[in-house]
Amino acid sequence: MPVRQMKEGTEQHHHLVFKTHLQNTTNPVQKAPKTAQNGNVPPQQGPHNAKPQNPTSPQTRNRGRRRVRGGRKSDQGDAFMRPSSRHCTVAHKPVSANQDGVLVASTANGSSENGDNLYDMEMGFPTSSKCLNFASRPGFGQVGTKCIVKANHFFAELPDKDLNQYDVTITPEVSSKTVNRAVMAELVGLYKESDLGMRLPAYDGRKSLYTAGELPFTWKEFRIKLIDKESRINGPKREREYNVVIKYVARANLYHLGQFLAGKRADAPQEALQILDIVLRELSTKRYCSIGRSFFSPDIRRPQRLGEGLESWCGFYQSIRPTQMGLSLNIDMACAAFIEPLPVVEFVGQLLGKDVLSRPLSDSDRIKIKKALRGVKVEVTHRGNVRRKYRISGLTSQPTRELVFPVDDNSTMKSVVEYFQEMYGYTIQHTHLPCLQVGNLNKANYLPMEACKIVEGQRYTKRLNEKQITALLKVTCQRPRDRENDILQTIQHNSYDQDPYAKEFGIKISEKLACVEARILPAPWLKYHENGKEKNCLPQVGQWNMKNKKMINGMTVSRWACINFSRSVQESVARGFCHELYQMCQVSGMEFHPEPVIPIYNARPDQVEKALKHVYHVSMNKTKGKELELLLAILPDSNGSLYGDLKRICETDLGLISQCCLTKHVFKITKQYLANVSLKINVKMGGRNTVLLDAISYRIPLVSDIPTIIFGADVTHPENGEDSSPSIAAVVASQDWPEVTKYAGLVCAQAHRQELIQGLYKTWHDPVRGTVSGGMIRDLLVSFRKATGQKPLRIIFYRDGVSEGQFYQVLLYELDAIRKACASLEPNYQPPVTFIIVQKRHHTRLFANNHRDRSSTDKSGNILPGTVVDSKICHPTEFDFYLCSHAGIQGTSRPAHYHVLWDENNFTADGIQSLTNNLCYTYARCTRSVSVVPPAYYAHLAAFRARFYMEPDMQENGSIGSGAGHGSKATRAAGESCFRPLPDLKENVKRVMFYC
Repeated sequence: MPVRQMKEGTEQHHHLVFKTHLQNTTNPVQKAPKTAQNGNVPPQQGPHNAKPQNPTSPQTRNRGRRRVRGGRKSDQGDAFMRPSSRHCTVAHKPVSANQDGVLVASTANGSSENGDNLYDMEMGFPTSSKCLNFASRPGFGQVGTKCIVKANHFFAELPDKDLNQYDVTITPEVSSKTVNRAVMAELVGLYKESDLGMRLPAYDGRKSLYTAGELPFTWKEFRIKLIDKESRINGPKREREYNVVIKYVARANLYHLGQFLAGKRADAPQEALQILDIVLRELSTKRYCSIGRSFFSPDIRRPQRLGEGLESWCGFYQSIRPTQMGLSLNIDMACAAFIEPLPVVEFVGQLLGKDVLSRPLSDSDRIKIKKALRGVKVEVTHRGNVRRKYRISGLTSQPTRELVFPVDDNSTMKSVVEYFQEMYGYTIQHTHLPCLQVGNLNKANYLPMEACKIVEGQRYTKRLNEKQITALLKVTCQRPRDRENDILQTIQHNSYDQDPYAKEFGIKISEKLACVEARILPAPWLKYHENGKEKNCLPQVGQWNMKNKKMINGMTVSRWACINFSRSVQESVARGFCHELYQMCQVSGMEFHPEPVIPIYNARPDQVEKALKHVYHVSMNKTKGKELELLLAILPDSNGSLYGDLKRICETDLGLISQCCLTKHVFKITKQYLANVSLKINVKMGGRNTVLLDAISYRIPLVSDIPTIIFGADVTHPENGEDSSPSIAAVVASQDWPEVTKYAGLVCAQAHRQELIQGLYKTWHDPVRGTVSGGMIRDLLVSFRKATGQKPLRIIFYRDGVSEGQFYQVLLYELDAIRKACASLEPNYQPPVTFIIVQKRHHTRLFANNHRDRSSTDKSGNILPGTVVDSKICHPTEFDFYLCSHAGIQGTSRPAHYHVLWDENNFTADGIQSLTNNLCYTYARCTRSVSVVPPAYYAHLAAFRARFYMEPDMQENGSIGSGAGHGSKATRAAGESCFRPLPDLKENVKRVMFYC
């Protein structure tokens, strides 16, 4: 809400100040030497096993490096870390933890509040920008080849008028924003020239009204009559009367916004930005179908059928954003699936793919129809001029001809067929079809399918099938030049210079794309095995291949087996495929036994558990108790739940590493496919395919100097409509230093749609050991120590999937968990943390300045991989940047947006940008740079994989009793979610990149 107007300088600041308990030393981390990577010759490299200088030598101490504590496992005994009297160097940042690693909030008078309260509150975290400041921009990057790109941001001139907010109360209360808007539109039409003083207000559809300048009153009541347009097409209309009270609330501070945009204030005036956003959306809200921040219409581009009763609608996304160039209007093209406005019978025919008028429906047909139509709005067609609308709540299990219902208190029964004939003179033709069940229908809650038509403009929010996804992608996949032209056409069509609301509020929008200075970061040199013909590789335009190269750490597979679940793949074909794959693994640098432990086993897809356990036990007998190292599985192209079931059983029950291959690839074997599969197998076995040459040469700033662990974290939420399924959190962490290429991952279920990762750190009471500490961060730190013999002295944390509105809560909660996890391992152990948000779900697009210049684009017409932008369209004061780290394949590339929220390691702009870009070349599953930094990518894959671990009844029905083990079903209090924990991964699975 806007703050009430007060005299300048009188605003009270009750800040929560966070100070670190860590002592600062006078030994800053020495910056690593600069590395030239853009030549055709690899940078100077030391011996492959080279280690940094002895960290305790006088020379090293004099250079001011941090002491590398820890040493080898043999020096440590059973302890995780040896106590040290020396503290880590940290930046002067306003956060801190006490000796238990708990964030402590200092009040204005200097006293402290126990941070445990912050940790235990589920959502009680500060949301105001006054609570803590994010990392400020340390400067702008300089590395790379400079160039100019265009961005889909349009400069918006800051208005010079006062923005006022008024509270709106409409009675009787209405939940529909459409009805609310209709009421307010009627009010403005009637009273604009009189009571509203010629003001044209903007309305958010709920409780707030905004004006440029004050209204002639601070409180006023209006009576508005609204005609019910749904009652009759012709004839008398039904009227409804509403009481509207408008009350002055506050004036938004545009001076504050100007100061923020100029970089003179760190806290964004969200209320002023929200008002401007609503103003610029007002006209489009009246013209188009509004969904979220996007607008859709069948008139923008002709809808395309997607199949099964769905069609695509095109539209545009619009949002006002604060940037370094000032206010910016971000415009992007959008496309979504809508339900085709068909007669319901026709929709059902398309859904089932068969004629439903002459054949009875099966039970499975009815279930499919019920799922597709639940919540869909329909209008009746059997009542002549009356076009009443209803929302479908279900489907009858009986055909229409068998349906009867009571018509009076004496339980007199009447059939639906009779009722419609007598009441409306309508003869139901297709009585073998079930009826729709709807709400608010007098005397009966049944509507015949044939008497209903789907209302236009309803977005389809359920899961699309593969064919529908393919059809939708064809519509959305636009070349950069075409997308840019459509964006410019949208700006021109919207005519913001003629928009009465923009004029009223004094907002002027440029019609030119923003031209932005960018830099193209050089690709890093990659290191492969010395035995290959090519020991080093410099990727070209974001890609390379495995020709003449061998994996730097190829693993050995001595015991493997193969199950064939595909009926169309004969045994000889399966054997041939396995042989080709074995040869590719050998050529790529693995030691792979040519023959499986047992002959290839053929199995039916519906016998997956039986088949897996059979192969597992038979193989164990054959190898005299030695477990299988790898299971190959050939799956049908359309395999339903088979893939998920196989992964769940292998990874949580049997402890098997598996590699699935689809039938189409078995029949059509390509070298590229086999090479990619061999890469995946190697990392699943614990190997490494390639590493950064700078990593093994200890030349990565703020990574190579001391043992550094890189985390990736993500939370995936259930699909729309799944109201009780748990969210899945995943955390991965690098397990090798200095290479930072190999990762281990952990997953856990948590409360429905909870974004904060609950399992980062946790404690519980053990009857014998007392209070026990655990959690994903702690476990991965211990795992790093065991794998490297070093304790992590620096933490880099890439966090995926967080929206801007959740930055504060996520940072405060998860940084606190990291602190606690570290403190639980060793007193005063608090390595400095850099916390970076990774965003892909944004609408900033970057285009080449000249689409005809082939040297400035890749083959797809997109900007070159390595293009980074940290000016003009970025945040006015905070540390963020856009990075397009990958080469486009089709469509318009989406750069990743990285926002450094917390930085105790004092990264420079070049340091974090180059590190992030270089890591994108270490993704294990292909020989291409990827669009998102790999630790975040891996966390997403792990979270997606874990959804397969939920038991079938849990996947179907959502939340079930979490009291399993106590013999009781879980109960849910108001606002709480219950869920069953995921089954534990087997230990040998946790240690490797099983999700690849």
